[in-house]
Order: sequence, then structure tokens, then C-alpha cells
Amino acid sequence: MASRLRSSHKHARLVELAPGPQQQRRPLFFTQPAQPTARRGLGTRQIQIRLLTTPTARKQEDISAKQAAAFGSLHLTWPHKGWNDSLVHEVVASHRKPRTFGDKVAWRAIRICRWAMDLVTGMGPEPKVNSKSAGKEVTVYKPMTESQWMIRFIFLETLAGIPGIVAGTIRHLHSIRRFQADQGWIKTLLEESYNERMHLLTFLDMYKPGWLMRFMVFAAQGVFYNTMFISYLISPGVCHRFVGYLEEEAVHTYTRCLEEMDKGLLTEWTDPNFEIPEIAIRYWNIPEGKRDMRTLVLYIRADEASHRGVNHTLGNLDQASDRNPFIEEDANVSHMQVAAIKPAGLERGEVVGR
Repeated sequence: MASRLRSSHKHARLVELAPGPQQQRRPLFFTQPAQPTARRGLGTRQIQIRLLTTPTARKQEDISAKQAAAFGSLHLTWPHKGWNDSLVHEVVASHRKPRTFGDKVAWRAIRICRWAMDLVTGMGPEPKVNSKSAGKEVTVYKPMTESQWMIRFIFLETLAGIPGIVAGTIRHLHSIRRFQADQGWIKTLLEESYNERMHLLTFLDMYKPGWLMRFMVFAAQGVFYNTMFISYLISPGVCHRFVGYLEEEAVHTYTRCLEEMDKGLLTEWTDPNFEIPEIAIRYWNIPEGKRDMRTLVLYIRADEASHRGVNHTLGNLDQASDRNPFIEEDANVSHMQVAAIKPAGLERGEVVGR
């Protein structure tokens, strides 16, 4: 009996499959251990499935799904009046040269913030090269990926949404404490902050930040909010100039992104099948046939250009007595449309003389 079992085991130990005419030769395999091997493989697969479907993973997936659904059906407190094609293409990157000591302080602070932002998000110029045609040095930037752009956009918008709410809150408290009406500034400032937050919610529908970025945003928000709050109590005019310069940098950022898209460096976003979030379509009233990433970036850049013009204008005014020139008394006129074509803002003489 033992001899027959050993003989049977010997014959069943190895089996070689003969290759067909169009079939490559397969390796030898053991026939008897096949069933245990399959069981071990199934067990490993079951372990992998359990790891992928842990309560924590399922909870994160549920939260992401709920957030996406909430973003798509979000109630719009201040619906956007939209942009026309001619205006969004007229937006250009610009810079208002500092004129006063306060302007220089604001500009220097923005340069420090820009350096830190570039360091955190990985944006920076390559070494300068001599341009033979122009006879001068030009800055050549290293292209960024879609993921790097998303990180920069999200980090930028988390900070850009702070100044408007700080200024609006302080002016609201001043109005209550002094028993005086505001000069029309509060609504514009709160609407600006809301607009920046809508930018952020749009990007969050396309990119989910990790724990490191969340921690950095948490830390940056704590520092930036309190700094803005104290600074606005001391010198609101300088703060508005600071925000004007901040929005200049935002316009530069989105302009560079558009340039890289036009050069074909961001293939994912230029893919005809790429879909922008539903919240963006609803908020900006983006028409059919234009619901692509390039149009979305154009609209957001136009928003930033309008904030640039508004804050440079407010920085030129008397903070206590001058009236906000961007009050929308006519429902058919949007202050965002007016401010977007005023890169340096309105001078005080233009406002008071109206």
C-alpha cells in the first residue's frame, strides 16, 4: 500500500503542458499543491479586501461622497453674475508701483509671502538665461503638474478668503459700536471673501488635500487671520493695499497656468473629456460648450482681477468717510466687471468727484 502511494505521488508530482502553435511554453507547476496554493491566494486577497474596506476607509469614502454631493447642491448666498468672453480675455497681469511708505511695507510683505508660497508649492524660476533676440535676461519657469497647480490654488484660496471677512467683521463691529451706518464697504468685503471660498470649494471637488497640507493650512490660517485682524485695526488702508498686491500675485499665478495649458503642458486639463465640477457650472453660470478647465481658470482669474481693483481703490480712500464706489445700485451692473478692468484701482479724486 505504501509503495503504491509513493508511486502515485511520483507520477502526479510534475505535469508539463505542451505548447500549441500560437501558445508560448508555460512553466512547470505542481498539480497536487494547486488547491492549497489557491486557498492561500484567496486568503491573501480576503485580507487585502478587508484592509481596503476598513471602517476608517469606508468612513473617508462616505465623507468624500457627501462633500461632493453637498458642493453640487450648495446654496449660493451671493450668486455670481457671470463673465463675458471679451472681458475675461482682457485681464492682464499688472503691478501698481508703491508710492507711499505704507505701500512699500505692504509690497515688501507680499514679496515675503510670495517667496514662502513658492517654497511650499514648488513653484520657482529656473536659472535666468540671456535672450539673444531681445538682448536682455528673461526668467524661464519650470513647468508644474496638475497636482502641483492644485496644491498651489488651494493653499492660495485658503489665505485669500481671510482678508475680506476680517475687514468686513471689523467694519461691522465699528458700525455697531459707533451707532453709525457703514459707507457701503461691508457687503463688498464679505462678498469678496465668499467668492474666494467658492474658488476653494471648486478646487476641493477636484483634489483632496492630505494631512500635511491640512496641517499647513491650519497653521497658516491661524497666523494670517490674527495678523490681518491686528493690522486692520492699526491701518486698514495699508491692509487693503496689501490685499491689492496679493490679488496681483493671484492674477500672475492663474495667467501662468493658462500659458502652460496653451503650450500643451497640462494634458489632463486640456483633454476634451475633462469635466469641471457642477458647483463651478452653477456658480459662474458657465454655458454649454465652455465647461472646460481653461474657461474655469479664466473666470477665476477675472475674479482675482476684480478683487485687485477693488482693494487698490479702497486703499486709496479715506477709510472712515469715503463711500464705497462699487455699491451696485443698478442690478444690471456688477462691481466685479468694473473693477476687473482697473488694475491699479480708482484714485480718490475719481471717486470723490463722482
